[in-house]
Amino acid sequence: MAGTLSERAGVINIGLEGKLLAGAFAAVYVTYVTGAPWLGVLAAMAAGMLVGLLLGLFAIRLRADHVVAGVGINILLLGLTTWLLQVVWGGRGTSPAVTSLPRWSIPVLRDIPVVGELLGSHSPLVYFTLLAAPALWLVLFRTPAGLRVRLIGEHPEAADTVGIAVNRTQYLTLMAAGALAALGGAQLSLGDLAWFSQNMSAGRGYMALAANVFGQWNPVGSLLAALLFALTDAVQMRIQTLPNPWPAELVQMLPYLLTILVLSGAVRRSRPPAALGRHYPPDHGAGAL
Repeated sequence: MAGTLSERAGVINIGLEGKLLAGAFAAVYVTYVTGAPWLGVLAAMAAGMLVGLLLGLFAIRLRADHVVAGVGINILLLGLTTWLLQVVWGGRGTSPAVTSLPRWSIPVLRDIPVVGELLGSHSPLVYFTLLAAPALWLVLFRTPAGLRVRLIGEHPEAADTVGIAVNRTQYLTLMAAGALAALGGAQLSLGDLAWFSQNMSAGRGYMALAANVFGQWNPVGSLLAALLFALTDAVQMRIQTLPNPWPAELVQMLPYLLTILVLSGAVRRSRPPAALGRHYPPDHGAGAL
């Protein structure tokens, strides 16, 4: 969803991996200091917004190539979180365990065969995501604000002509997308686990980009694609617990192999926003900052 939101506004969001790491680290650090995981979630969102603002500085203000800027941010956050991990908690590869997010058990869902095992008991952030996808779809495709965002992604000159602040809107969508992506990092470190480890996102940000393309820049489609990738990830972890003749490294490749296969097919029929990756002069028209 984070990639969908920012790319609908014309900014390629390769930096999702960095936002996941920033959110995961900030969530654990603030929870470690305060003992309150919900404060950690808020800190994760703030960190994600700052990283989104940084991407906007490079991609919008300095007019750097969006892909290069995003990859640079991913490398920066990988190095920064690794360094902070060593500075704050010593030379260990993981942080101390912290208080994790609570798990909600939904009575109706947990009693349904199969579905109950998948959706019956998770952290609140999982259920928030399931509700946020259709909510974001409504905002993007059924509200004036969403129309402005999509117009910027398709034709920024036309958006500027009718008085839409192009650059300002792109900054805002990048910050909102950063907060959403960082929630994914918080779920990873406080929902699935209760600690931070080096490079714990392990390429999930790039898989989110693939889900965005596979979902055709639609929040609901992207969510369904992400669930498909998550199912594959769960399958490979399950396979590793069973007796099998395959090397563990080969089994661990399954989610990434599926990502490549999906992208190879989806890219041919995809229709990204027409102005995706294009620069619009920061000092031009209503969108100047």
